[in-house]
Amino acid sequence: MIDYQSLRFDYKRHADQDAAAPARHPVVVIGAGPVGLTLAIDLALRQVPVVLLDNDNTLSSGSRAICFAKRTLEVFDRLGCGDRMVDKGVSWNVGKVFFHDEQVYRFDLLPEPGHERPAFINLQQYYVEGYLVERAAALPLVDLRWNNKVTGIEQSDDGAVLTVETPEGSYRLQADYVAACDGSRSSTRQMLGLEAKGRVFRDRFLIADITMDADLPTERRFWFDPSFHPGQSVLLHKQADGMWRVDFQLGWDADPVEERKPESITPRVRALLDSIGFEGVQFRIGWASVYTFACQRMERFRHGRVLFAGDSAHGVSPFGARGANSGVQDADNLAWKLAAVVQGNAPDALLDSYASEREYAADENIRNSTRATDFITPKSEVSRLFRDAVLELTKRHAFARTLVNSGRLSVPSVLRDSPLNTPDADAFTGAMVPGAAAADAPVVHADGSTGWLLRECHVAQFTALVFGQGEAAERSLAALRACDRPLHVVRMDDGARGSELAAQRYDARPGTVYLLRPDQHVCARWRAPSAAQVRNAVDRALGKH
Repeated sequence: MIDYQSLRFDYKRHADQDAAAPARHPVVVIGAGPVGLTLAIDLALRQVPVVLLDNDNTLSSGSRAICFAKRTLEVFDRLGCGDRMVDKGVSWNVGKVFFHDEQVYRFDLLPEPGHERPAFINLQQYYVEGYLVERAAALPLVDLRWNNKVTGIEQSDDGAVLTVETPEGSYRLQADYVAACDGSRSSTRQMLGLEAKGRVFRDRFLIADITMDADLPTERRFWFDPSFHPGQSVLLHKQADGMWRVDFQLGWDADPVEERKPESITPRVRALLDSIGFEGVQFRIGWASVYTFACQRMERFRHGRVLFAGDSAHGVSPFGARGANSGVQDADNLAWKLAAVVQGNAPDALLDSYASEREYAADENIRNSTRATDFITPKSEVSRLFRDAVLELTKRHAFARTLVNSGRLSVPSVLRDSPLNTPDADAFTGAMVPGAAAADAPVVHADGSTGWLLRECHVAQFTALVFGQGEAAERSLAALRACDRPLHVVRMDDGARGSELAAQRYDARPGTVYLLRPDQHVCARWRAPSAAQVRNAVDRALGKH
């Protein structure tokens, strides 16, 4: 088995370092974390050559981001590495909330059947990065350069010039577009004189990876004010390889150096395990860190030819698993738009929609993350009294459960107000409004074989879902053929046994058509479209209107 934490990747000299004039590339991505790797792979699958620069030659140490949401797994499926992630990770849907030592609330994030992927998997970040690096290595259009640190950036109207430092000296590189995926301490942001603004939370948290052989159910467990850690909160998650992530709230006055020492961590973990009936279980402490956090974002995610994604653009608290998941969704949003612009299929202005859509999503994440943090770490006695009263009521009253906030867990943003959406002309019900991420569902093919709706979507094109059989469906198919735009058409036989859920989730009748963007967000839907309507909707989604 590969030890991804100890991997070291070789620096290799590139011909660009010997070029008389700076070599020019369509896209340069800075930062080979989960976001930069996702973006580079996605671009390569869309036939866009991409240079990926990383200032280091290792993957992340410690588990760091561990909760990867259903939507993120669906993105990884499209990139060709979702199965590996799910097979290695620990799948879960159920969370439990405790007040003192009593369970007051249980929730199921995926209460309905008919989804290929679980609500979440827990998987250490170094595995996610390792699998993405291996996927990138299999794609000739990804040029991943380790120990290439960007130290300067100059912009012009038609691109940017980067200064890149290597073990053999510096060189310069031109790019039509630059994607800054270089994390919360983004040097790209600093070099451009930009900043992220928001709220810093005056609290400290210890996170520790512990390895133990404990037969606990695969659930998210969150304690408010437990007897084993009075006055504070604790979170416990299972990961791959028999590893567990435990978060202890410490308070602002805690000494980060002291709290990170094994002799400080051990009694906290021992008390937790003893309280849940694992008195004799031995454990080993792996990686540990003490952190504070901020909920903040850049004012704008696009600055000329430079686009910011992931933690370089926005940051949230870890409650709700909104950091890495929102970063991957940034990349998912940006890749198809960059590809369309670089390949001449869309105007440069399409990239403005990346900024507006993902700024909206960042605000939603920050709002949810801030609310969760305020509930978990009340900053006044009145706030604490309110929180404790809510938790007490939760045991007996359903209304109180909607007020409990141990972290509203990551779901994709519904981009209702996106300029790329075509407003409905027909009446529909349900959640699949223009701007929503397409819901998965089982499908049955004409030959009787089964599959999943999202697997049927094209990896790089717009996809049109056509529901039903008969004359209405044939008329819709004829309109799609006549629209004179490249579309991947998927027939959805809503009468086939096993396909009912898809029709239900999409409020479909025979002839209903849903147009999905390349990132699988709905951008238009009709009961019976004309060729002109489809053509206009595709053009609008490409920023041509």
